[in-house]
Amino acid sequence: MSSNTASSSAPLLSVRGVSVDFNTENGVFRAVENLDFDVRPGRTLAIVGESGSGKSVTSMAIMRLTDYTNGRISTGRILFRDSADREVDLTAATDETMRAIRGNDIAMIFQEPMTSLNPVFTIGDQIVEAIVLHQRLSRSAAREAARKLLEKVRLPDAAQLLDRYPHQLSGGMRQRVMIAMALSCQPRLLIADEPTT
Repeated sequence: MSSNTASSSAPLLSVRGVSVDFNTENGVFRAVENLDFDVRPGRTLAIVGESGSGKSVTSMAIMRLTDYTNGRISTGRILFRDSADREVDLTAATDETMRAIRGNDIAMIFQEPMTSLNPVFTIGDQIVEAIVLHQRLSRSAAREAARKLLEKVRLPDAAQLLDRYPHQLSGGMRQRVMIAMALSCQPRLLIADEPTT
């Protein structure tokens, strides 16, 4: 078997025995317990459950965003195959490594686009910033890329939308902006936390 064949059959993401705990005033609350799954390249995986079952917490744990709340990954491993085809244990990765992976290799469409966009910056400023940060393009090239992304997610008058603020868009339009932003760096893994209303 060639190395390319071996790599393509390897999971892009492997979650093994992951539990996520939150510290509350009433003690420790386990939001996710002993979770196992794989995501293969080019495949879709849906995690289905009732409200409060841990779907969003799982997404946040993969991105290591529970680190910025009172939550923590208490057990298990999250293994991710990065763009250099290296296996990275996200549960043990440094903050610097996670900053490099977030946006570039793994992107997320958050559940609440109404609160995920900064109200004091235009849509264009926010998408351009993400592109410049991760792709190292000039601002003018990034703005053109942002316009094309807005067209790709079927937003009308994309050039004009770049100069609008989030409050000037409908909820559905803001969701499409968040999708465009998540796609802007062509991530290997896209996590969508209930991206549609």
